[in-house]
Amino acid sequence: MKEMSVRAAGTPQPLPSFGEACRFWLQLGFISFGGPAGQIAIMHEELVERRRWISEERFLHALNYCMLLPGPEAQQLATYAGWLLHGTRGGLVAGTLFVLPAAVILWAMSWAYVVYGQLPWVGGMFSGLKIVVIAILAAAAVRLGRKVLQNGVLAGVAVAAFVLIALLQMPFPLLIVAAAVFGWFGARLRPATFGVLTRQESVGDIGPPAKLVLIARGLKIVGIGGALWALPLLGVGLWQGWKDTLFQQGLFFSKTAVVSFGGAYSVLTYVSQYYVDKFGYVTQHQLLDGLGLAETTPGPLIMVLQFVGFLGAWQHPGGLSPLCAATVGAALTTWVTFVPSFIWIFLGAPYVERLRNHLPLAGALSAITAAVVGVIAHLAVQLGSKVFWAEPTGFDFLGVPLAVMAFVGLTRWKWGVIPVILAGVLFGIGRFLLAR
Repeated sequence: MKEMSVRAAGTPQPLPSFGEACRFWLQLGFISFGGPAGQIAIMHEELVERRRWISEERFLHALNYCMLLPGPEAQQLATYAGWLLHGTRGGLVAGTLFVLPAAVILWAMSWAYVVYGQLPWVGGMFSGLKIVVIAILAAAAVRLGRKVLQNGVLAGVAVAAFVLIALLQMPFPLLIVAAAVFGWFGARLRPATFGVLTRQESVGDIGPPAKLVLIARGLKIVGIGGALWALPLLGVGLWQGWKDTLFQQGLFFSKTAVVSFGGAYSVLTYVSQYYVDKFGYVTQHQLLDGLGLAETTPGPLIMVLQFVGFLGAWQHPGGLSPLCAATVGAALTTWVTFVPSFIWIFLGAPYVERLRNHLPLAGALSAITAAVVGVIAHLAVQLGSKVFWAEPTGFDFLGVPLAVMAFVGLTRWKWGVIPVILAGVLFGIGRFLLAR
């Protein structure tokens, strides 16, 4: 596939070589803490503001498309960005390296969990990380707000999103749909108000292919992607039997990948209802332990499904050893969870790029982005209340100054996210050692 080239609006920068981009994606895979909002903030900081490989407008356009898809939006955004920079191979490398370090780390932590217990050192080591993640989330809301909330209407959308989630607990997918509809029709009535994400740069270098070429390409992607998605699952079924735990949980998580709108927390509700209550492969307590482990590792928070797949197979190994069954279960769960994300991006990205000048669509995406500002702000407040008022220790008087310093450094002094993360980890380790 023809490789893409991208320029930041108004500030042309040399494109990275494929090797340079690969090194960046690998680095990102190891430092992408903070859940989707934190990971999106890191990518925005590195790709748009620091390296200037992708423009602000194109980054937000890609982000809004990924927000509409089932699955992990941060990993899909990395795949989309890699596709923009280096075509299909760039998307494959970016999406894979975004997940691979987390998969290896979480496999090791899952093994330690079943062998050594509850891993009490994890909480101490990452307590400081959680504090700076709050600052990263708040800084992300501020940065996006400065770019998108250019008038009172869009600011009102952000405030409404915050209130609807905080007070009415409105489901995230429903909120996105409502914002999209509001922006779509708003752009028809008041184009100047809602058209803040219309194209600001030339895209002649992309050269969108003809309609027939896009259709043929789409059929090819669906065929190859669908085969890659299904073959490991079919192989496990032929190997261990169609009623074996490995095949059954692989089939279950394949379905989960298609309905996982709204992020990891909404997925956990679905997993709890079926994988825990109906199948009984793991307990509710173990599911919550898995979420805690996933939150302390880099990569998408939906990696909690890998832990669930590992533990379910460990406790129901069939004719295999527990470790072998758990390793296959974890690998298969991760595979069927993330392969669809590549299909969605490679299938839809060319169409999305062709529609970047469509005014109603631009209005819908502008409203979605404004709503995302409110969502990120709510997430920062919600998590901050849990981190700074944790039971039974009470209010964290030492953590608040660290969070404030990190926030000011990120927003005013343009600190990098990596030093902030390292500072938070060192803070947590130091406090853990002093408390022993």
